[in-house]
Amino acid sequence: MPRIDNDIKLDFKDVLVRPKRSTLKSRSEVDLTRAFTFRNSGHSYNGIPIMAANMDTVGTFEIAKAMAKYRMFTCIHKHYSIEAWKEFARENAEIMENIAASTGTGEGDLKKLTDIIEAIPAIKYICVDVANGYSEHFVQFVRDVRKKFPKHTIMAGNVVTGEMVEELILSGADIIKVGIGPGSVCTTRKKTGVGYPQLSAVIECADAAHGLGGHIISDGGCTCPGDVAKAFGAGADFVMLGGMFAGHTESGGEIIEQNGKKFKMFYGMSSATAMKKHAGGVAEYRASEGKTVQIEYRGDVGVTIQDILGGVRSTCTYVGAAKLKELSRRTTFIRVTQQLNEVFAMSTKEH
Repeated sequence: MPRIDNDIKLDFKDVLVRPKRSTLKSRSEVDLTRAFTFRNSGHSYNGIPIMAANMDTVGTFEIAKAMAKYRMFTCIHKHYSIEAWKEFARENAEIMENIAASTGTGEGDLKKLTDIIEAIPAIKYICVDVANGYSEHFVQFVRDVRKKFPKHTIMAGNVVTGEMVEELILSGADIIKVGIGPGSVCTTRKKTGVGYPQLSAVIECADAAHGLGGHIISDGGCTCPGDVAKAFGAGADFVMLGGMFAGHTESGGEIIEQNGKKFKMFYGMSSATAMKKHAGGVAEYRASEGKTVQIEYRGDVGVTIQDILGGVRSTCTYVGAAKLKELSRRTTFIRVTQQLNEVFAMSTKEH
């Protein structure tokens, strides 16, 4: 018999962060770096824990180079050839600590991942990524990857509930990707009716992971720097961004010109566009669960990175967190009916 969970579940748009007294004089005093030691790999991480998503328009080698300048992280998409990986590693040895190699769980995925890691021993992170992290096949695949790569740090997802976070950590994953349906080009909720409001998912999954010494990534749903700060405030160890890093010089895809304006394509990895590109089309037993959009060309990604980092630093000054590590302990969310005064939303651009 179906049941209804009456507990209120919230998204980023449903809350604001309440300010608190602060001794900080300037945003420049805020330290956004985090240091983690991962439960199953024993590997240590130090950097700014904001990630570019492993989508082929976002998780590119070019984005990785730009992100690494700020000690940020990139999950490289799974469609690069081994030859492309070798060339990238040869020319960018210094940033290999800031990237993960991605894999699906299909036939041949483990072999390709193994070939890449054997060719490039400097890769320390693996991102095992599927849309639905609830299948027994997926959990077994994570176990197989852990057995084959005992010293590598494994990210796995996506899930949105505490019990599945715990199962994946106990199966060998170190960092669990949290999010089903919140992404800007994801249509899973529309096509399937399945999902979970992202803020509540992060709060609940972080609690489950931290109880076992694991970590989580808030993956999807961020539309602005304030959402990134809310994800960290909710307990996320890392925040993964797709749409916010799309449409830049370093993003994947060609620049398209229309009526004197420049655009870049951005699409979900379960969209018809992605499946046509990488699998020859949408299989007859499934539906496309992603959309394809044109994003107005945004220039170099460095400007967007600085905007995001500046916003999160500012959040920290509003609640008196000298370090990003302190933000979740100093965050009180208040429920709201609106985020912004939209009176001039359509007629002005931010400068």
